[in-house]
Amino acid sequence: MTTLTRTVGADVTRVEGRDKVTGAALYAYEYPVRDALYVWAVQSTVARGRVLAVEAGAALALPGVAAVLDSGNVQRLHPTDDPELSVLQSADVAYRGQIVAAVVADTYETACQAAALVRVEYDEQDHDVRLRDDDPDAFVPETVNAGYPGLLETGDVDTAFATAPVTVDATYTTPSEHASPMEPHATIAVWDGDALTLYNADQGPWMTAATLAELFGLPPGGVRIVADHVGGGFGSKAVPRPPTVLAALAARAVSRPVKLAVTRQQMFSMVSYRTPTVQRVRLAAERDGRLTAISHNALQQSSRLTEYCEQTVASTRIMYAAPHRRTIHRLAQLDVPTPSWMRAPGEAPGMFALESAMDELSYALGMDPVELRVVNEPSVDPESGRPFSSRNLVACLREGAARFDWRRRDPAPGRRREGRWLLGTGVASGNYPVYTMPASATARAEPDGSFVVRIAAADIGTGARTVLTQVAADELGVPLDRVTLDIGRSVYGNAPMAGGSMGTGSWGWAVSKACRALTKRLDETSGAVPPGGLEQSADTTEDVRAQKDLARCSFGAQFAAVRVDAVTGQVRVDRLLGVFAAGRIINPRTTRSQLRGGMCMGLSMALHETLEMDPRYGDFANHDFAGYHVAAHADVPDIEAYCLDEEDDELNPMGTKGVGELGIVGTAAAVANAVYHATGVRVRDLPVTLDRVRAGLPG
Repeated sequence: MTTLTRTVGADVTRVEGRDKVTGAALYAYEYPVRDALYVWAVQSTVARGRVLAVEAGAALALPGVAAVLDSGNVQRLHPTDDPELSVLQSADVAYRGQIVAAVVADTYETACQAAALVRVEYDEQDHDVRLRDDDPDAFVPETVNAGYPGLLETGDVDTAFATAPVTVDATYTTPSEHASPMEPHATIAVWDGDALTLYNADQGPWMTAATLAELFGLPPGGVRIVADHVGGGFGSKAVPRPPTVLAALAARAVSRPVKLAVTRQQMFSMVSYRTPTVQRVRLAAERDGRLTAISHNALQQSSRLTEYCEQTVASTRIMYAAPHRRTIHRLAQLDVPTPSWMRAPGEAPGMFALESAMDELSYALGMDPVELRVVNEPSVDPESGRPFSSRNLVACLREGAARFDWRRRDPAPGRRREGRWLLGTGVASGNYPVYTMPASATARAEPDGSFVVRIAAADIGTGARTVLTQVAADELGVPLDRVTLDIGRSVYGNAPMAGGSMGTGSWGWAVSKACRALTKRLDETSGAVPPGGLEQSADTTEDVRAQKDLARCSFGAQFAAVRVDAVTGQVRVDRLLGVFAAGRIINPRTTRSQLRGGMCMGLSMALHETLEMDPRYGDFANHDFAGYHVAAHADVPDIEAYCLDEEDDELNPMGTKGVGELGIVGTAAAVANAVYHATGVRVRDLPVTLDRVRAGLPG
């Protein structure tokens, strides 16, 4: 079969757009489930200790309360690799905000009221929640998130640094941040005998089902996840979190369906956050700008429950050529909630430090910061020596410089002014690895000439449903309106989560393979479809394993123009431009949306977002949107995102790389570098707040 107009590469609007704007699209908490009760979690008010007693009498006396759960009366769960999921399995308290009890009641309001009546007695212990660079207990993990080594070293960094004519040695910090998706975490749990159905705000339905089946001692397929529509995630919904487990426990305890919606305030301690970092970067260079040594040491935190360590220095290993290299992750386990993935985990904070240091080096050399990056472009992966499947960072820098009119830039800081505003521009590079995981999909031809494609993908607002429909339509050789794409359900087979920018590449590969198999079958039957339909399935496990050993990455260049009030230090971003090389673009419209969204989050990271830890109580003091500010309309200028034409046949059948994370990487550094260019004030601690800028301004 052939089609006159291919849809891959076209500006297709979202296929589910009408359902979303009319309210027909159902999110986790909205599914019509009869006779459901409501769950409200009781959270620890101490940062470390042990629950001695849970006094539930007053709560149980309230009309409508069905149960009060605690560690003494809930189902025992099987051991798990993620101790965060062992909800109510122990009386031990590892952080403030941990679930220590829960109320089940006939209304949401009653559950909330009853939870306030539950009295918890603790054996409180001393706690430590401060991330300190001199923490004597900090250690170097053998491996960190995504399997990267905790430490890599080549050559003699210290000697190279001591003998280099030009050096930079600076420490940068980034704060805790919260993903704060628009849709809070929510679950409806329904047991039918020993089968569990969860309507869940979920980035990875199939993976969540497998994890919870093991946790509850159920056979494969014993848990069914329904996540047709998900209102954002940014990593926080990529794996099961404690509220989902609590919902399942509560439904089991009362033998009724239950609904649990996490409040905005509760989310700040219950569903993960981005770890803070303390990063020391040392760069050594010849006078022509060529790097001789790179050293990047990153300290971050985890809870005492588990050793989650982010790959903060991993991007440094792949960015620039230098014969002497040392990159180290260090981890401090504190009495805090467990951090986890947030858009570009590791890469976003890590590249802030590296690209800020590169900017500092450019001034120390008296060299254009774009040219500094160009002269240090590697021909192969600097760490492994593997060739790149494609690498077009230099093209991104050149295209961005041309579009930004970079050649007219006065390189000296603090020289341009309009009234009370100091003006500056900055640049930073970005990269994000190309991950691909096995997936399975099914394509079905119906007797009426339509097609149904099923895969356990999740659309968290990225446009995944749309781009996969485009891939399927082109492989089947039919118009878009003849293809229905069913996603968001674990029963559709194995598939990775919507995370790591691997969705389109991984899911699309399986969809493409299934549709090709169906097309071949239809050719064999001369297009005849039996009354029951014709179906073909495909799995990409062996295809993914057979990939060549190459370095696969997306790259980008970020440019920022800012104004800084010379009196108050207030920073306003006037323009953001990102130029990216991310393989073949399936849908320019949704791609631009993702890249601009990532850049907006990077701007927010640069200027606004910070979770303030109160060391007295071991809690984030600003755990709501009144105190935790994310970039709003007034903060965001006209953001431009442009993609280069990039062909790479070493990726997947579509030639895609992924863009979900790429847009945020480098943005914060570009903004901070622009602030320095405007003012001559180097702010090395995010966010770049007016008090930090003002402290360095003259007079």
